[in-house]
Amino acid sequence: MESEPAAAPAIPASTPVDPAESSRSILLLSGPNLNLLGDRQPEVYGTATLADHVATASERASLAGVVVEHLQSNSESDLVAAVHRGRGVVDAIVVNAGAVTHYGWSLHDALAAFDGPVVELHISNPAARERWRHTSVVSPVADVVIQGAGGLGYRLAIDAALGLLGLDLP
Repeated sequence: MESEPAAAPAIPASTPVDPAESSRSILLLSGPNLNLLGDRQPEVYGTATLADHVATASERASLAGVVVEHLQSNSESDLVAAVHRGRGVVDAIVVNAGAVTHYGWSLHDALAAFDGPVVELHISNPAARERWRHTSVVSPVADVVIQGAGGLGYRLAIDAALGLLGLDLP
């Protein structure tokens, strides 16, 4: 009788992945004004900074042996260029496009050309806010949309991306 192969040891929560040892990555894109998180409208976006959210995402992904690469830009063209550079390089994209969500057709097209999972993320719930925020041009090309969960959304978005990649957390 043949024995089952030994499972790879789980990565303990306290042991982050060394980026040099990981072959999997998720691109986390942050759009306009997200650099102001922590100061901008804390009643809507909370008091955590963008660095706090990126750290949450990175720590969560590291549990599955995945590295998070982050880019924040106030320019739609920078976000599009990052998606282009990520094609064939990163495994998934998590995007909080900020206001670009509602008009950024060039970002929509770039994400549509990406051959991997796309997770759209919003700290607030756009559907519960001003009418112009109700339409997302990113949603039609996203595999998952997470909105309204506050800072927890970053953990949920990484979990969704990992799940779509078939990666389990220990």
